[in-house]
Amino acid sequence: MQRRTFLQAAGAGLGLTAAALSSRAFADGPAIKWRLASSFPKSLDTIFGAAEVLSQRLHQITDGKFQIKVSAGGELVPGLQVLDAVQNATVECGHSASYYYVGKNMAFAFDTTIPFGMNARQQNAWMYFGGGMQLLRELFKQYNIVQFPGGNTGVQMGGWFRKEIKSLADIKGLKMRIPGIGGQIMARLGAVPQTLAGTDIYPALERGALDAAEWVGPYDDEKLGFHKIAKHYYYPGWWEGGPQLSFFVNQGKWNGLPDAYKAAFECACAEANMNMLAEYDYKNPQAILRLVKQGVKLHAFPKDVMEAAQKAAQTMFEEEAGKNPAFARIYAPWKQYLAASNQWFKVAEASFSNFQYYSGR
Repeated sequence: MQRRTFLQAAGAGLGLTAAALSSRAFADGPAIKWRLASSFPKSLDTIFGAAEVLSQRLHQITDGKFQIKVSAGGELVPGLQVLDAVQNATVECGHSASYYYVGKNMAFAFDTTIPFGMNARQQNAWMYFGGGMQLLRELFKQYNIVQFPGGNTGVQMGGWFRKEIKSLADIKGLKMRIPGIGGQIMARLGAVPQTLAGTDIYPALERGALDAAEWVGPYDDEKLGFHKIAKHYYYPGWWEGGPQLSFFVNQGKWNGLPDAYKAAFECACAEANMNMLAEYDYKNPQAILRLVKQGVKLHAFPKDVMEAAQKAAQTMFEEEAGKNPAFARIYAPWKQYLAASNQWFKVAEASFSNFQYYSGR
């Protein structure tokens, strides 16, 4: 898709001119105050912080004419009801992970990530230039929402295990905190997935109700103290190769914004999206070193676990596409884009990175 066509159709916040955001565009404009409901607690400062970046940059760009008050999960609405709150205009906008809402439609997962899917750079490329934004906005339109990329954690870790996983056989009967599609894949491998809030994971591990748990990555995991109980830290989180967070805006509220305010919002979203990944890429290396110094043992998932999980995921997606038209409509071009992208990434990116990582320098 040509860049000009994309920007006209999807308004990704890229390539906007300085003139469009001139302070003159806001001098005589209306004063707008919105509320944003986040799905995340303030303690997850990097994820929660993306909404604060949006709010702060909008305030600066518009000379204070466009203000958004950010509220943490549970303050305005429960964290897993943000999409509903925006759909019903209980709040004007929200910040969430769209795969929280796969119970409404499995296709929502494409707005965040699916197992063995795209990494963060591929997700951004697909969303902004590969047609992903248009496909997903067709889905969100049915829920009275306009969505924008709002951050990415990068590939996540595979979780904390009380005992070492040496083969696929060790997954059988494993009680693991892993929600969503990743949990469904783990169930197909014989695990017993559990869905628990972040604050409930540590005590469940401590009393033996869980054998393993996944969360995000070193920076966030360290705060929750999982390493004090489960010393085996696995990688990669194949179910979350590049999970994107998103900003949701009520369709009616969006339509009511002046064009300059829309442009400002799009630019602030794009900045928040970029900022989160950069911040995690800075903080995670420091956190993983601290964890290893405290006795954490890093392990790659055994090859048979990875291969079995990938096969189960592909089977599940084909099954879903066969019965869910919304999923099928996105899955076919998504799969085609990923295959082409992987061909490029393995030629230059992977070869360069692997040399750098393992050259001993």
